[in-house]
Amino acid sequence: MSGNTLPPHDEEQRLRELGYKPVLARRMGGFGNFAISFSVISILSGCMTLYGFGMGAGGPAVMLWGWAGVGLFVLCVGLALAEVTSAYPTSGALYYMADRLGGRRWGWYTGWLNLLGLLGAIAGIDYGAALFTGAFLNLQWGFAPTPEKTFLIFLVILLLHATLNLFGVRLVSVLNSISVWWHLAGVALIVGALAIVPDHHQSPSFVFTEFVNDTGWENPLYVAAIGLLLAQYTFSGYDASAHLSEETANASVTAARGIVRAIWVSWVAGFVLLAGLTFAIQDYAATRASATGVPPAQILLDGLGTDGASALLLVVIVAQLFCGNAEVAAASRMVFAFSRDRALPGSELWRKVSGRTQTPVAAVWLSVGVAGVLALPSLYSATAYGAVTAINVIGITPAYVIPVFLRLRAGDRFRPGPWHLGRWSRPVGWIAVGWVACVTVLFCLPQSSPVTVDTMNYASVALVVVLVLATAWWYVARRSYGTPTTAAYGSDREQAEMAEGIV
Repeated sequence: MSGNTLPPHDEEQRLRELGYKPVLARRMGGFGNFAISFSVISILSGCMTLYGFGMGAGGPAVMLWGWAGVGLFVLCVGLALAEVTSAYPTSGALYYMADRLGGRRWGWYTGWLNLLGLLGAIAGIDYGAALFTGAFLNLQWGFAPTPEKTFLIFLVILLLHATLNLFGVRLVSVLNSISVWWHLAGVALIVGALAIVPDHHQSPSFVFTEFVNDTGWENPLYVAAIGLLLAQYTFSGYDASAHLSEETANASVTAARGIVRAIWVSWVAGFVLLAGLTFAIQDYAATRASATGVPPAQILLDGLGTDGASALLLVVIVAQLFCGNAEVAAASRMVFAFSRDRALPGSELWRKVSGRTQTPVAAVWLSVGVAGVLALPSLYSATAYGAVTAINVIGITPAYVIPVFLRLRAGDRFRPGPWHLGRWSRPVGWIAVGWVACVTVLFCLPQSSPVTVDTMNYASVALVVVLVLATAWWYVARRSYGTPTTAAYGSDREQAEMAEGIV
């Protein structure tokens, strides 16, 4: 891998070469760029929120070994995506890369998948934080976390994140930097407390070999495959580093590094967290049926008592709030960039940038507003949170690999940026493409048997809906939508469009 350092001032010229006038404030450093992806991945959000799902879909063995295996494949996806990010460091990120390497239609569909995933992620993360907040209030004051009360907490969290994002990218960067240390210290605190305080721990053979199947399906391989979703859901959102490229110094190098570092640090820390939680389980069945509604809260309660559990739940909730705030920043930049290229209804409004903070204010409000609407079904259905999770992963994961596939298809026509994989580019790229193809199928498979309205996996429905809507809107907006043609890189675009039959 190569990561030659360019002077920071060259990035503004690079952005002009890619066709855009710099309007966002470039106030984020390399650590801040890594921190936003690490915060969005948020092992204290994904691992904790879906731990109960993992307990029934394969149990400890699948959670631990699945995390190790999925993390390796996701690292390949991240490496391949980082290479393309280095060549095209823009807020549009994935869709801009796809447009440049494959043509307008590739860019259009990648953008809509990416946008759906980002908005679904805000809803999933902040609703998860609301669930944990309800569990905390239940432990402290006997608060009954009904769907209505949980949704009200969720709306307050959305409002908080919108407000924080309106102050500018420097505050976002500072909060994300704090978030990194909060997450790492939080994992150390949780695992340390669970290792020292409880009198009883599970054996290593239980933690690493115990297989549990409560899905209703009989095939253990199928169940294990479904169980991988805990890890795959958590390992999403690392495109945030790319979306903040136009606000990052030396982005051609630091945004690429940010993606890769966020994945491998999360990979190591997440494995430690999952192992610590699983060793500390006192009663497996009672943990799954916890009155708190959150199995990790029950593990903390059984092992540490009410006061200890409440304190550590608060650590988790703050980490989830950091995560949601970072996701709002990433999603709003995607809304801004997609509107800048006239892809969204009302683009003229969503592309506006505050002259005072150099922040896309309207895009921030649209992002949290749509996230609120996506979570509305949670008021009526216990499976709605899983559906929102499905919307996130089914949208964002395929979008990660489309630019990688198009870069592989482009061959020598692709011009690498200063951070690249060299001779490893093609093998790593094809591993990434193969993994995402497999896991996208997994996302759409039914997770429980028998399949009913309440147990259905709505990921496939979400995918079809967004593709139908994107296709319908294409025929309305195709004349106005388009990334800028540039002298330096116009040849890439022209060749791609000719290959696609557009020109």
